[in-house]
Amino acid sequence: MTVPSFDLDQDHLDLREWVHTFAADVIRPAAHEWDEKEEFPWPILEEASKIGLYSLDFFATQSFDETGLGIPITMEELFWGDAGIGLSIVGTALAAAGVSSNGTPEQVGEWVPQMFGTPGDLKLGAFCSSEPDAGSDVGAMRTRATYDEAKDEWVINGTKTWATNGGLADIHVVTAVIDPELRTRGQASFVVPPGTKGLSQGQKFHKHGIRASHTAEVVLDHVRVPGSCLLGGKEKLDARLAKARDGARSGGSNASMATFERTRPAVGAQAIGIARAAYEIALEYAKTREQFGKAIIENQAIAFALADMLVSIEASRLLVWRAAWMASQGKRFESAEGSMSKLFAGETAVRVTGQAMQILGGNGFTREYPVERMARDAKIYTIFEGTSEIQRLVIARSISGAPIR
Repeated sequence: MTVPSFDLDQDHLDLREWVHTFAADVIRPAAHEWDEKEEFPWPILEEASKIGLYSLDFFATQSFDETGLGIPITMEELFWGDAGIGLSIVGTALAAAGVSSNGTPEQVGEWVPQMFGTPGDLKLGAFCSSEPDAGSDVGAMRTRATYDEAKDEWVINGTKTWATNGGLADIHVVTAVIDPELRTRGQASFVVPPGTKGLSQGQKFHKHGIRASHTAEVVLDHVRVPGSCLLGGKEKLDARLAKARDGARSGGSNASMATFERTRPAVGAQAIGIARAAYEIALEYAKTREQFGKAIIENQAIAFALADMLVSIEASRLLVWRAAWMASQGKRFESAEGSMSKLFAGETAVRVTGQAMQILGGNGFTREYPVERMARDAKIYTIFEGTSEIQRLVIARSISGAPIR
């Protein structure tokens, strides 16, 4: 059995320091402002683009890291700075993962570069999967794609929701139903190019947390895209659908799930960044805040709470790094290790930020201290990219082999 080493090499140490410096100097000082505005932080994205942090080259380099640790390290440091701004910087990467997971090499080469742009000419990508009646239940998806053979075009109709960068993006990656009777096995993903008629932004959501990140509905009204925009190509799709109709196992992943499986450890790393930031603030506060003539950290209740917070953070990081390493090595998640990492890290973020607020007392409940914002941001990590309940369902099915519902 191959055992991974989590002893970071110099490249990883340099990466962590580089991203942390950007998070400390650029992201964190701006976090409160953009949280209050609830607007997309274009100036921060521009700064990230100037240094090469928001770029195809950067994310591609980290994705090909044979240890798998480049992306988790990056995510943790960015989200240590701020979750809303961090998600604005990395949201495009989810759309890029959607193309990389399901597309041909030619499609990846054509569309992914168009999602990032360059300094002064920024571009965005959006991955559109969830629907008003199909969130956790991907099989309930209603957005339909119909093939117009005469024109070699696909016609897409439906409404997507909870889309990061939705409507604001230049490139949208949309999952749609081809054959409703096949449920998840009858779905496919499409690229919707910039300026395509019929695609529009619906409702923009005003959220409890991650407010700097743009989240909105995407309406698709007779959207026509060329046949070449079907990710993976029609020949592959036809073969997969034929197998599914014959009752055979498709041999391929559902289009949405293939994307989420690649990104869950990275999402777990984001949650760790939030938790670590709140823990560090609570630790420093406990050392300097005096009550009854002594620092509150000298009280066992406070010291033990901080100890438990740190243990949870460290355990979360190990789960995330293991899952990321397994993915980089092409190892299957036999026990749903990817879901384990996202589940534990997400719940750790909620618990740690809540405890940090408790340690700060009344100060923690005000916007004068950032732990209030961090607690709001943390909650989404038990909800998006698979709720905690869905993660438990995935894990339960993997260890039992039973169709648990």
